[in-house]
Amino acid sequence: MINIKITENKLNITECLEIANDLGSGGIASFIGTVRNKTKDKSVVRLEYECYRSMAIKEIQKIIDQAITIFSVRNIIVHHRTGVLFPGEEAVIIVVSDGHRDAVFDACRYIIDTIKQTVPIWKKEIFEDGEEWVSAHP
Repeated sequence: MINIKITENKLNITECLEIANDLGSGGIASFIGTVRNKTKDKSVVRLEYECYRSMAIKEIQKIIDQAITIFSVRNIIVHHRTGVLFPGEEAVIIVVSDGHRDAVFDACRYIIDTIKQTVPIWKKEIFEDGEEWVSAHP
């Protein structure tokens, strides 16, 4: 099962876990990226995510296909928010399920790291005293 969603609506981890669940999977790993309230000692008021939607979906699909090939996992869910998000809200949820725990953990990490590097989703941090577009690379 592969499920990709890019939405301005709040994300739902329960929904993602239900989609990924199957009786043949002995392990389910998840990554939930949330909005921090501070960056570099500056208070974050909100984040604004923008996206080139059709290209982002294609890129996420490529990443999922690579993860399936590399880690031999079968169920991958990637849901990402766009629009305005506030501290504590979920920006991205990744769930991977399969028969073995090492594979699902490794696939989760690979997927989030690659999304941050290659998918056309841009993040702007809004602070009390200004704003800044955030590069995917530190």
